[in-house]
Amino acid sequence: MPKGTYLFTSESVSEGHPDKVSDRVSDAVLDTFLAADPLSRVACETLCTTNRIVLGGEVRGPDSITKELLEQVTRDAVKDIGYEQDGFHWKDASVEIHLHQQSSDIAQGVDASGNKDEGAGDQGIMFGYACTETEELMPAPIQFSHAILKSMAETRHSGADKGLGPDSKSQVTLQYVDGKPVKATSVVVSTQHAEELSTEQVREIVRPHVLKCLPEGWMCDEAEFYVNPTGRFVVGGPDGDCGLTGRKIIVDTYGGAAPHGGGAFSGKDPTKVDRSAAYAARYVAKNVVAAGLAERCVIQLSYAIGVAKPLSVYVDTGGTGTVDEDKLSDVIQGVVDLSPRGIREHLNLSRPIFARTSAYGHFGRTPDDDGGFSWEKTDLVDDLKAAFG
Repeated sequence: MPKGTYLFTSESVSEGHPDKVSDRVSDAVLDTFLAADPLSRVACETLCTTNRIVLGGEVRGPDSITKELLEQVTRDAVKDIGYEQDGFHWKDASVEIHLHQQSSDIAQGVDASGNKDEGAGDQGIMFGYACTETEELMPAPIQFSHAILKSMAETRHSGADKGLGPDSKSQVTLQYVDGKPVKATSVVVSTQHAEELSTEQVREIVRPHVLKCLPEGWMCDEAEFYVNPTGRFVVGGPDGDCGLTGRKIIVDTYGGAAPHGGGAFSGKDPTKVDRSAAYAARYVAKNVVAAGLAERCVIQLSYAIGVAKPLSVYVDTGGTGTVDEDKLSDVIQGVVDLSPRGIREHLNLSRPIFARTSAYGHFGRTPDDDGGFSWEKTDLVDDLKAAFG
């Protein structure tokens, strides 16, 4: 293809996808701990399969968080998603809780004490990204993929689409010309459905959601619109495939349009930089683009376990920047504290705001009045502009 002209594809999965069920449960457990004690430590992993849910991991929190409470939280999360099927039912599934106390070796590296500030909960690299392809400053393929499934879920929950089940996937391929998206060349949607519905009926249920979420005139040719390509998707969710926390990290972030450090988010409290620093990197990158300093921006942060300050702050505007990148890195560190404590306090992360992040992307969302998605705010724009005159 000519330079700047290409196809790019991203996928999303719904809240009822087995891995997303696991993410939702893990984040519901996290929210339960943070509601009881904002300084709780949680690293919760969830496995779900046919009528069985297993929780494991490390926690540190108040004694009021009992196994009985966590079992109820788990069942409530599955009920809210909408699973009342023979092979996976919120009421009938077996729930096993295998959470134990956080390692004292990890705790002493993370906890603040004496002159030592709060350290990172692990080593690692985290990336944030923003671009001008959509109003949300997100890559267009992943944003549209999320939107289609979210629209389907909303009508399912309302009762308007009673034939659709909780488990679904989407995939959007866009054509780029001169580096900018111009139309969809293919759209794939697979959705769990009632047994009595034909493939053509499901197709026509899905169609308006796709048309609503794509810009006008962007719909692909009919031959490239694939709905349930296998022809049948009745058995789904954890009954059809085992789910695990943290297996959809590219769906959670930028759909492959930007680098990923490798760490998953769900079930981790904000001392874990896998999560909090990835949020901070998105926050910074979004503000850089919103300030007009670049059309796209990648931020990389790196940390060592137990160490407060980031080891590096890397900025790449891909040749679209209007300011010096080295100076931009220095300015960023001057306007926001990128230490684990600084991130947690600046974005006010020590509160129960995480279950809502577990499906349809952690980024590109609207900040909530109660502080959810605080990393999507653009309140650094004035400071960044001022730093460059």
